[in-house]
This record gives sequence, structure tokens and C-alpha cells, in this order.
Amino acid sequence: MDRHGYLVLWCGVFGAVALTGYGRSLAGMTRVQRTVRVKGRIERVGEPRHGSSPKAGIAVVVSFRDPATGQEFTVTNDGECGETIGVAWTGREIGIHYPRGRPHAFRFAGHLSGGGHGLGPPTFALVLVYAGLVTVVAIDHGWPWALLGFCGPWALSGLYHLPGNVRDRNRRIAALADMAAVPGHVVAVLKSVTVDDDGHTSTRLVPVVAFTTLDGRDVTAHCESGLPDPAGSRGTDVTVHYAPDDPAVFVLDVGAERRSWKWDMAVNIVGVLVVATAAVVGMVLL
Repeated sequence: MDRHGYLVLWCGVFGAVALTGYGRSLAGMTRVQRTVRVKGRIERVGEPRHGSSPKAGIAVVVSFRDPATGQEFTVTNDGECGETIGVAWTGREIGIHYPRGRPHAFRFAGHLSGGGHGLGPPTFALVLVYAGLVTVVAIDHGWPWALLGFCGPWALSGLYHLPGNVRDRNRRIAALADMAAVPGHVVAVLKSVTVDDDGHTSTRLVPVVAFTTLDGRDVTAHCESGLPDPAGSRGTDVTVHYAPDDPAVFVLDVGAERRSWKWDMAVNIVGVLVVATAAVVGMVLL
């Protein structure tokens, strides 16, 4: 079988996956569409244990109500329960997901938004079909087609989203000036040690900071940046800057965060320009 035969097979398989996925989405049968999403409320926050693994997140007790039956459930995040809860305070609302009719199979989610229509996998399959077509065309007609085929759509997408991304980053930078400042305290340092296949050991340290907002909410949160010595930070007093409407958004070093957002914005702009230039080069060389 030559490359064109492989292309037909490639496009046929992933095209069928895409069509099946879009069909299931239209029929409302994807797993995302069959998932029940409700709001849970944190009723109690546990004390983090110094030296424990950060994978478990902050121990919480959460209550939620199943809209189908009206029954209320009180659960904890022990074990594998979805996303790690890295910021918690009594009364905080978090997302709870579970299959329809099975509230005991709940999963935690750090966001309250809906889950969409389950179009991610079929769209990815469609992208693979397009990648196969561009690859074969580039082999048959020269590498400029690869530049145009791959960089062109990427550049158009980047140019379309760039203004919104810049506005979003400017808003985030401006929001830093409106953050409230309160005293905080590092109450624990969580530790995770992993060993790769080559026997190399890597250690991840996650300090846990506790602070009280101006309106009286006692917040416990993972804090992975802003401390010069995470390993020896337990017991350190810090100043926490948080968004008044959402204490989950907080920083310790406002200046470093501002520089980080500005650098991220510059990288986005340069990346779009590089990809757009590559697409133009491909077009010129055709």
C-alpha cells in the first residue's frame, strides 16, 4: 500500500470517528451531555497535614443536592474524586459532576460552568484527517505546502483570538491593583516525590497558606509561587493579595505576577507573528 492508500485509510478511520462523535452530540448522547452538573457547598475545611502529598488536595466536606430526587448528599474528597481542590473556605461553591441517576459516582470540578457538547474528541479526529491530507500534499508537492497547510490555520486562529487574549491579560494586570492585602501564614508544606523510569527522583513542594479575607472568610490554599524558599517556609508570615470577589484568585508577589502576565502577553504576540510569517513564506514559495 502506498502513501495514498494509507491516507485513504487514515481519513476513513478518523473521519468515521468524527462523524460518529458529531452525530452523538446532535443526539445528546455524549458522556459530557449525559453528565449532571450541580453546585456543591463546602461545609468544613480540614487542617492540612505537613509533609503529606499535594495530590489529595485540601480536605473538605461538601454538600450537594441531586435535582432529580431532591436528596441531599454530604461527601468528602478522600481518594480519587476528580479535580484537586487547591483553594477552600467554608461556604465556597464548587462543581459536582456525576452520571445521570448515579450521584454516588460524583467527581469534583474546580469550575461551575457547563461542560459543552462533547465535541472535543470528534474535532480532534477531524484535525487528524486534515493533518493527514496536508502531510501527503506536502510530500507530493513540496514542503511549502506544509508551511501553508499547518501554519495558515494556526495563524488565522491566533490572529482571531489575539485581541481578546490581549484584552484579557490587560484586565488581569489591571485587576492586580484592585486586590485587597491581608496577612497570611504558611501552615504546612506538602511534598510529593516521583521516580522516573531512569531512576531519577523529582520532588514537588507545595506550601499551604492560610488567610482571612476582609469579610471574614477563612481561606486555606495551595501556593506554588511567590515564596523564595518553599522547603523552609512553614511558619512564615506573608502578605496575601486577593481578588475581593473571589479569594481563590490571589498572589503573594504582585510585581512578579504583573511581569509574568506582561511576558505571557509578549510571548503570545511573538508566537502569532512567527506562525503568520511562516504561513506567508509558504504561500510565496508555492
